[in-house]
Amino acid sequence: MKRKVLAILVPALLVAGAANAAEIYNKNGNKVDFYGKVDARHTFSDNPGDDGDETYVQIGFKGETQINDMLIGYGRWEYKTYANNTEGSSDKSFNRLAFAGLKFANVGSFDYGRNYGVVYDVEAWTDMLPVFGGDSYTYTDNFMTGRTNNVATFRTSDFFGQVDGWALALQYQGNNEGSNATEDQEGTKNGHGDVRFQNGDGYGISTTYDFGSAVAELQGLSVGAAYSSSDRTNSQEGYRGVINTYGNRHHNGSVTAGGEEADAWTVGVKYDANNVYLAMMYAETRNMTPFGDNGIANKTQNFEVTAQYQFDFGLRPSLAWVYSNGIDVGVHYNEHGAHLTDQELVNYIDVGATYYFNKNFSTYIDYKINLLDEDAKFYKANGIATDDVVGIGMVYQF
Repeated sequence: MKRKVLAILVPALLVAGAANAAEIYNKNGNKVDFYGKVDARHTFSDNPGDDGDETYVQIGFKGETQINDMLIGYGRWEYKTYANNTEGSSDKSFNRLAFAGLKFANVGSFDYGRNYGVVYDVEAWTDMLPVFGGDSYTYTDNFMTGRTNNVATFRTSDFFGQVDGWALALQYQGNNEGSNATEDQEGTKNGHGDVRFQNGDGYGISTTYDFGSAVAELQGLSVGAAYSSSDRTNSQEGYRGVINTYGNRHHNGSVTAGGEEADAWTVGVKYDANNVYLAMMYAETRNMTPFGDNGIANKTQNFEVTAQYQFDFGLRPSLAWVYSNGIDVGVHYNEHGAHLTDQELVNYIDVGATYYFNKNFSTYIDYKINLLDEDAKFYKANGIATDDVVGIGMVYQF
């Protein structure tokens, strides 16, 4: 019996994240759930930046209040703090999510604050690995590809209550520009110090369809697509055209992206039924994706595929491939002069497994097999790691 319960609960926990939340208040139409986890993690790698203690604590709450028969107010906050530094350190804690909004009966919901960008609605399907994954093109605070600030989001499930299984999301993101040497731009208050993680105003849209809502034989099968387009900040536009040759003219350097707009689009498919989980996505970005120490890619082509199986006794092995190809991101000098080159920015196979003792405690191992060429001059010049990484850990969650 315990094994069957685990087989049901574990996939739900993976998808919902906070599905195991503790209800701490429920009275008179007001409800608050509290959730969190302690992830005791260590990673091993020949690359010093990927080797060491990665233990962290993450907590949050989700609340809602019944305003009337048609209207519900809600909010969510999530916070993360690392425990791998001295007690005097001050740069290891941050807000992951913080937003509030209203739900309008079966019409949909509208919220504002720090939230996930809608492009991540599709990316989330392959971002399911124990430690790694979900990083071919998605970065936190990089336009609407991951968690980000200053977003207003409208969501409707079942397409305004008219089509079962059809979800739609529309999003607007305000400026997160920051200041530069000559001016304070719009959104300076919430701008990022690294110009690569700023953004001008933009919009995004995502849509997914669950075939199982209409056809029982297709239970677990979903497809999705998302798109975003944003203005680039003045600092980002002024950053373009920088060429890093790093000394020897015959070494590959990099070229940062030009252009006034940053765009991303993605399509994906997911199957989640009968203890089997399969997901695949393809995406392209333009003038937005960071790479290495300083680069912004002119264009990327990205592919991710994830496969997992949930055994009744609690073991969940996984296998994945994560890939990103940068178009015209490198500059190479030879006897004929300089020319632009394409470069793989991310390329690794991931083999991992999680074992769930019960719904509150699990342990995992995750092996990232890096396929980037360790001898390539482009990676050395741009500070891109080419070493394998192994992560192990134990998780208590509630």
